[in-house]
Amino acid sequence: METLYKKCRDALSWPFTSSAGGPGDVEMSHLLGTDDRINIVDVGPSFSQQNFPAYELILTPQRVISTFAFLTLVFIAIGVGFASEDVQIVDGYETDCIPEQYRSDKVSYMQSSGNKTCYRTLKVSKRMKKPICVYYQVENFFQNHLRYVKSRSDQQLKDPKYENEVDACKPEDKTNGKPIVPCGLIAWSLFNDTYKFFRDEQQLAVNKRGIAWKSDRENNFGKNVFPKNFQNSTLKGGASLNASIPLSEQEDLIVWMKTAALPTFKKLYGKIEVDLEPDDVIQVILENNYNTYSFNGKKKLVLSTTSWIGGRDVLDNLCFIFGGLCFFLAVALTSVQFCVKPRILGDPSYLQWTLIEDGT
Repeated sequence: METLYKKCRDALSWPFTSSAGGPGDVEMSHLLGTDDRINIVDVGPSFSQQNFPAYELILTPQRVISTFAFLTLVFIAIGVGFASEDVQIVDGYETDCIPEQYRSDKVSYMQSSGNKTCYRTLKVSKRMKKPICVYYQVENFFQNHLRYVKSRSDQQLKDPKYENEVDACKPEDKTNGKPIVPCGLIAWSLFNDTYKFFRDEQQLAVNKRGIAWKSDRENNFGKNVFPKNFQNSTLKGGASLNASIPLSEQEDLIVWMKTAALPTFKKLYGKIEVDLEPDDVIQVILENNYNTYSFNGKKKLVLSTTSWIGGRDVLDNLCFIFGGLCFFLAVALTSVQFCVKPRILGDPSYLQWTLIEDGT
């Protein structure tokens, strides 16, 4: 066996040349029984013979438990840290902004032409650094319903030449025989509550520029597409649009048309570009126009600061904390297995590849 190995090693020794008949040619007649010769191109002995140095981690119980324990601390710290870093004020107003005499029939009140102005007072408990994001939160609104999601025309939103592409937008496709731009149930149900903020009788400006994604403004909504025949039917679903402003600049519409995956969602209304100090009292004048009462929905006004990862999101925090708990469970189970019924480990020093040398 050793003699055969030496013959193979000598026959395949490096370096070789690629020119026929050269000094690097290897005669294999003593192995193959023929006079054939082979030429092998030199690509380096380490690569071709797989002699590169390498390291393979040996997963001992101590290393596994230490890794899981480290990930447990990281995930829980991230989840708790993000939850405590942001300051948030939440005000639910869907009931308080209905006059008491109409609370037994809220839908009729919302469908009436009466005054929907409502006054709210918010108190700041912690310092809120600018920019302060203003959100509206809607609950029990299923924007992920298949018919609702498909009720739009992306081609129409991008290019005016596709103005008549409204087949997918029914029932909000045409009015008086003319196409609606933008068409569909999503645009038709545009949120139309409005908010004004005052501190010490001075109004706080709400910046509504830059609240939509730049990619949506530039790629999904045309700069030369203008609203036409929008909310002109008898039944209005939500806010109206300025017909002199292109869709790429109607950022309230762009934000709303990015449909949510869950029935409870919040969308960016604008940003307050000043700091709010502790114990500041914020007076809010809002127009309670959006009818969530017909489907037992709820509305909330949310003021929130942001961190480097964005605004506060309870779901993200819970995901990190849940991930940390999963790693903690892995640590516990691995430790129990290692302590109660340990597995006998082999000697890692034998886990190496040793080339056979001459005479061995």
